[in-house]
Amino acid sequence: MTTPRLLLASTSSYRRQLLLRLGVDFECAHPDVDELALACGITDPEQVARRLARAKAEAVWEAQADAFVLGADQLVDLDGEILGQPGSVEAACAQLAAMAGRQHRLLTAVCLCVPGRPTRELFDVHRMRMRALSREEIERYVAHDECLDCAGSYKVEGLGIALFDTIEGQDFTAIEGLPLMGVAALLREAGFAVP
Repeated sequence: MTTPRLLLASTSSYRRQLLLRLGVDFECAHPDVDELALACGITDPEQVARRLARAKAEAVWEAQADAFVLGADQLVDLDGEILGQPGSVEAACAQLAAMAGRQHRLLTAVCLCVPGRPTRELFDVHRMRMRALSREEIERYVAHDECLDCAGSYKVEGLGIALFDTIEGQDFTAIEGLPLMGVAALLREAGFAVP
């Protein structure tokens, strides 16, 4: 039996490193999607994350319909306000200041396009309570951790863990970008040999 071909519809080094942990062969492919256009007009953060994950997977799958394609998206829901990747130091400091002393939800959506079968999806929610932070602490954190490409401007796998009072969720790897327990189950169901 031949091993199915798996494509990760992402250029994220975080997702690539996470998927490598499952021991499956895969290639990375750039999903050519306009995230701002796709999210336009949608106010529900969960819907936005799901739509973007599916759009990324389908964009790659359209060109490679014989492959299994895994897409994902992650964003922060701060009382209905969507926070994505900050892209600048100023934006990162503003995001962290807005979340300081409050709880937010970190939403991670995953979509697996499977040749000849229905598309599979999974969704992960973590409730994250950030401790109160001074402006100096925020600036020191942003200068230390490379967090400008992370939803919410933090990396809990780095110094970002020190920003939090509590974290509630089921699969800690989702916080880093890909819920590996759920992804492993999806891939096993699709025929991949995941230990």
